[in-house]
Amino acid sequence: MSEYVIFIREQTNEPEELKVYSSKAPAGLAGHPVKPLAMYGTHEVIEGPQVEGAALLEFPSFEEAKAWCYSPAYQDAVKHRLKGGTYRGIIIEGISSRN
Repeated sequence: MSEYVIFIREQTNEPEELKVYSSKAPAGLAGHPVKPLAMYGTHEVIEGPQVEGAALLEFPSFEEAKAWCYSPAYQDAVKHRLKGGTYRGIIIEGISSRN
């Protein structure tokens, strides 16, 4: 069963910090079984307040998603994302295709 990480960018505060994050984030993916499914592309908010964008990442397990999120390489990058904007991040369990 797949697990997912969802990031929602509500507002950009410091664009330069987001540029630093963008330069560091790829190194945080190395060695982790992550599959990007959507990355801040065209979107339409259908409920709730407007957002600037969202990203969706797929992992083979909840534990692997957490291992990536809390890895030293990603934590080095994420501090810049959090300085650069207001975000929400969620790890969510997928559903089994077996009935």
